[in-house]
Amino acid sequence: MLAVDFFPVDRAVTLKRIYVFFALEVDSRYIHIPGATSRPTAAWTTQQARNLLMHLDDHAATFRFLVRDRADQLTTSFDAALADAGIDTVKIPPRCPRANCFAERFVLTARTELTNRILLFGERDLRTVLAEYGAHCNGRRPHRAQRLLPPSRPGPSPAADQTPTDPWRPDQRIRTGSLKPQVNPDSRVLEPDRLGEEHHRWLDGDL
Repeated sequence: MLAVDFFPVDRAVTLKRIYVFFALEVDSRYIHIPGATSRPTAAWTTQQARNLLMHLDDHAATFRFLVRDRADQLTTSFDAALADAGIDTVKIPPRCPRANCFAERFVLTARTELTNRILLFGERDLRTVLAEYGAHCNGRRPHRAQRLLPPSRPGPSPAADQTPTDPWRPDQRIRTGSLKPQVNPDSRVLEPDRLGEEHHRWLDGDL
């Protein structure tokens, strides 16, 4: 299942709003951010749906449903573009944002971790920041629904989704089994001024 939505971002100087369109793969929490614009018309949103399908490529066949709200920008042409790929569109009830809870949760996360912490001067700055944030979310950020692992999905993806195949730190938890106490076998704790030759001999197993 896919979940799509918009979230607004205000510019720092002009205070004009930019609307970010995103799609979330519910199963893997993989995020796609096709584009952002200050005028999200129905034609523009339909084109973003086509771009999303193009980036998904063969992976689009694994989705059966797409959940969206009843915004004016999401019209029948948007649904038809997805229907050609075999994806049925499901509209949530009016004034029920919790029905699209996965998308709403990402909006809260993006605002808390990104847009509320920086000053953006235009669409170009926003696209650059979103590309880096999308790579962070898909490649390194731990997700509670994924047992604190980042999303992992093979296949082509948009520029904002360029992520390393082997994340540096997939698990942020500290494994206590890897911690070794700095104590001699005879239970003598090494003092700071004695961490010299005796310490190295102990590490090498000579003591």
